[in-house]
Amino acid sequence: MFRRFRIIWQRNTRRWLHQLVLWRIARIPERQFLYILSLVVGIFSGLAALTLKNLIHFVAGQLTDWIEVDSISYLFLVYPFAGILLTVLFVRFVIKDDISHGVSKILYSISRQSSRIKSHNTWSSMVASSLTIGLGGSVGAEAPIVLTGASIGSNLAQLFKLNYKYVTLMVGCGAAGAIAGIFNAPVAGIVFTLEVLMLDLTMAYLIPLLISAVTATMLTHFFMGEDVLLQFMQIHPFTLETVWFYILLGVFTGFVGIWFTRMTLFMEAKFKKIKGWGIRLLIGGLAMGLLVFIFPPLWGEGYVEIALIFNGKGTELLNNSLFYNWKTNEYLLLIFLVGILIFKVIAMVATTGSGGVGGIFAPTLFMGAIAGFFFALIVTKITGVELPGDNFALAGMAGMMAAVMHAPLTGIFLAAELTQGYDLFVPLMITATVAYVTIMKAEPYSIYTKRLAHAGDLLTHHKDQVALRMMNVRKLIETDFEVIRPDATLRDLVTAISVSHRNLYPVVDENETLLGMVKLADVRSLIFENELYDKVLVKDLMYMPESFISPDDSMEKVVEKFETSGRYNLAVIENGKYLGFISRAVAFSKYRKTVQDFSHD
Repeated sequence: MFRRFRIIWQRNTRRWLHQLVLWRIARIPERQFLYILSLVVGIFSGLAALTLKNLIHFVAGQLTDWIEVDSISYLFLVYPFAGILLTVLFVRFVIKDDISHGVSKILYSISRQSSRIKSHNTWSSMVASSLTIGLGGSVGAEAPIVLTGASIGSNLAQLFKLNYKYVTLMVGCGAAGAIAGIFNAPVAGIVFTLEVLMLDLTMAYLIPLLISAVTATMLTHFFMGEDVLLQFMQIHPFTLETVWFYILLGVFTGFVGIWFTRMTLFMEAKFKKIKGWGIRLLIGGLAMGLLVFIFPPLWGEGYVEIALIFNGKGTELLNNSLFYNWKTNEYLLLIFLVGILIFKVIAMVATTGSGGVGGIFAPTLFMGAIAGFFFALIVTKITGVELPGDNFALAGMAGMMAAVMHAPLTGIFLAAELTQGYDLFVPLMITATVAYVTIMKAEPYSIYTKRLAHAGDLLTHHKDQVALRMMNVRKLIETDFEVIRPDATLRDLVTAISVSHRNLYPVVDENETLLGMVKLADVRSLIFENELYDKVLVKDLMYMPESFISPDDSMEKVVEKFETSGRYNLAVIENGKYLGFISRAVAFSKYRKTVQDFSHD
């Protein structure tokens, strides 16, 4: 009875949705519909951001608010392990799918899956990351929220039968809305989408992104007022005398970014070699708990610690630690900060490698703030020049984002919007630019794209490859060639030439196996030798070309064979059997048409 009801309900739902799509196509112009849909995506992605952030902070507050700051707590050893365990159980037995590396998954879906993201990602990443981060996992919630927003956009676009470029646009709208909703920073949300996801900067794309980002930001104001994730009140003005220090900070954060990227990938590879999810959970969970016990600032996302630095309370980073009683010792604080810079990456990968769910966005900002604060303290100690720790912490955040994510504009605008003004725009630009230049030669790919690039799956940053991947080799096969047998005579070949408009003639046997081909230019002089018509056989005239194509080859491989062989037509063979030819002209024409489909008004 229930099964029958479900089938009827599903059938009626599909019929209703089909009618809705037809009504939309008939009544609402495409451009206006994109604006409406981007508004809806902005609402849902903003609500998702608010829900997850409040849930994480509520859980973390209930677990830690009662712990005295002047004493250590052995619960720091237990909480992260419990969070990772719950996450692993949820993912393995409820979701049964890999939901880690949120931003990389979005890039992969754009490159390889026509921007189609699984529907469970509209909620599964939120649940999993809240379990991980709420109980102290040393990762960020931004990547899960961005994946959630992107999934919302992708699934809504698919629901209304939009094409690839508009599904991709809605993916970007979801990501922009998520970032804007988290940080109350609409410009940063848009720039993140354009810079990291590599969406085209055209008016057709920019307006929907603006709508989603502004909508999510307005939701943040409506529900939270001024109580946003991070606030920075500028106290110390920027002076030209400190320019050189911001340049040096850019170099420093660039090298910290290299450490962050390489250590992350190295440790991820080590965790993948561990067989058995239980062993990975045990090793990673215990390592994470131990690191948080020694360095309590490694707990969770790290925004509380960033706020302490912004408010001039950097020494309170030693709260709940073994070193609390020595918090007035400047040298101990410096050593403690170095320990955080070294072990934050390890704690982060221990969290995700053992099965936790979270991203690198918050750890990047956290390490940037710590790096900037440390830099200001060490320079002040060595040179006697008093550098404002809060300003350099903010600039360090921009530098780390530029280095780790290869997103200098995102770092600049996010940090600038946090200040509620642009008085520090120049030092932010200096630090981010220098950090980006510093890391580019050592790490040409960002941490988001390096995995995909090594696997050959990074297409979002190469539009020509996207167009090639969208082309289907089988659909380019031409079959209007006159086929001839090897034992046919020259007379038969001349007859085939007289009815064909092609200059190639494939030679196949009774099993359709390609034995060779005859080129018109090679037999042109024999056509007028009537006495040879019944004496010369086709098998004496054919040749076997060096290059062939399989219908399962990628278009990149087809293009490579055209270039290396110098041919204008390549035979397509499957298991030795002749299927037809692909011509250079038809392939290029299809490529141009595909590129045009990506362009926007």
